Amino acid sequence: MNDKLALVSGQPPGSRKTEATVTTVIQPRWLTVKQAAQHLGYSLSKTKMLIATRQLRSLKDGGSRRILPEWVEEYVQRRVQEAA
Repeated sequence: MNDKLALVSGQPPGSRKTEATVTTVIQPRWLTVKQAAQHLGYSLSKTKMLIATRQLRSLKDGGSRRILPEWVEEYVQRRVQEAA
């Protein structure tokens, strides 16, 4: 009876259907100040200074400060242009 079921399912008798496992990595949309500092290769205090002087965009989310990765990239691009 198993052979009949296997043939009906399109699988040869005795074979097992294998499925590929797909792993999805979820990247956080917002960076913490610490994460932004790590991306920039700066100290936490320097990154906080950039935020305080509005050189690096950020927003307050409740009691936390958050930064979009795009804002980090904008800061880097401005620095590159200033250095040119």
